[in-house]
Amino acid sequence: MENKKELRTWLDQFNLDHPLVIAGPCSAETEEQVLKIAHQLKETDTSVLRAGIWKPRTRPGNFEGVGALGLKWLQKAKEETGLLTTTEVANPIHVDLALKHDVDILWIGARTTVSPFNIQEIAEALKGTDKTVLIKNPVNPDLSLWLGAVERFYKQDVKNLGVIHRGFSTYEKSKYRNNPEWQIAIDLQTKFPDLPLILDPSHIAGRRDIITDLCQTALDLNYDGIMVETHYDPDHAWSDAQQQITPKALDQMTRDLKIRKEVSQSQDFQEKLASLRAKIDVIDNQLLDILGKRMKVADDIGEVKKEKNVAILQSTRWNEILGKMILDGKEHNLSEEFILKIFKAIHQESINHQEKILNE
Repeated sequence: MENKKELRTWLDQFNLDHPLVIAGPCSAETEEQVLKIAHQLKETDTSVLRAGIWKPRTRPGNFEGVGALGLKWLQKAKEETGLLTTTEVANPIHVDLALKHDVDILWIGARTTVSPFNIQEIAEALKGTDKTVLIKNPVNPDLSLWLGAVERFYKQDVKNLGVIHRGFSTYEKSKYRNNPEWQIAIDLQTKFPDLPLILDPSHIAGRRDIITDLCQTALDLNYDGIMVETHYDPDHAWSDAQQQITPKALDQMTRDLKIRKEVSQSQDFQEKLASLRAKIDVIDNQLLDILGKRMKVADDIGEVKKEKNVAILQSTRWNEILGKMILDGKEHNLSEEFILKIFKAIHQESINHQEKILNE
């Protein structure tokens, strides 16, 4: 798919002086709940009311949504407040029901994005529609899979497209429910700068206390909007209670968030930025030089292990290195998460070098 400026037309129609705000409960629970939240959100910067109608849970037995009945509640909320509506669809039947109830924006969930078969079926069901379709990143960190889903909709003449960044699953220890992996979203922006990008901080965070920080990071990275789960009584929500905030908290958050200038033409700013970037370039070159030297030592270790027929992986030694680096990293104001990523990557590259030597 080539870069297409037409992809932004659905976003431009809002004519907002701030990023788009999509908000609403994780799940539509009752008609009263949906309407109450909608009216509270009407008094905020929210433009689109979201609510999960069908809620595929990781394990059966949890609340899985009220089903098609909830679409009537969304329709009524739209009539009473003027807010546009959006919900997740996971198959052509969902699509048909959502269209019949005049849902404005359909989003594709992370579990659906991982399946090209499901995506193709939904894309064909939406062929030629003027509805907006937002595609969440797949559960696993795979940029090609994410972009492939977008391209399948575009090839079915669905032109009002955007993506939602909701983070990626991981077994690694993390403060997030789903690791943001910001670089993947940045790569997507670089490849398709005209594709609107929305942050879903609720699913990245998994808890409400870090939602504001995630939203600020997204705005600093020039995202086009946020989708935040909101409930007038979050602690008693029927699903994902810990990651929802009240409409009042959403209103305060959107007031506190800072929208940065994309660029400043100030000569003083440009000169300072150029100087600092030059320093970064020098340090980056030094990093590559140091990493090259480290791999040369890893090669030498590989030669020694080959000579004595010793296994590549020495778990005790690796754990000692990792523990020491985590402690040393703190002294340099580097997070444990960052140290783990960097040194695991370095360790893997060292293993690759030694494997090549042992197998020669």
